[in-house]
Amino acid sequence: MASEQATDEQVRESTAAAEAAMTPQQVPVNVYEATGALVVVAPLPAVTAKDVTIELRGSCLRFYAHLRSSGHREYLINEWAYGGYEREIDVPHGYGSGLEASLTNGQLVVRVLRGDPTDCTTHPSGA
Repeated sequence: MASEQATDEQVRESTAAAEAAMTPQQVPVNVYEATGALVVVAPLPAVTAKDVTIELRGSCLRFYAHLRSSGHREYLINEWAYGGYEREIDVPHGYGSGLEASLTNGQLVVRVLRGDPTDCTTHPSGA
């Protein structure tokens, strides 16, 4: 079952090919209202804060992370990937004046601030 170590270039090429062929994984979320913000919590295992992009466009919140790494492997079971995450949710009226976000221990927390909507893009802070 052992295989040769792939070069960095082979991993980059394999990752690009895998991402081009894959459908991003739909991320489950929990959403609740807190003082001054709508809070969205989502699991994003195996990515870093710099891998994640969060966009607010009108009443639509979208976050995604590209595929992190896809070296050639002969999986016996392959049920998830290191990235290729995406989710869009509708933001209720009264929220959208800005974004605050963090990614810690594989958990993304996005705060959509209360107020008049504005379009913005951010990356979470990481711990």
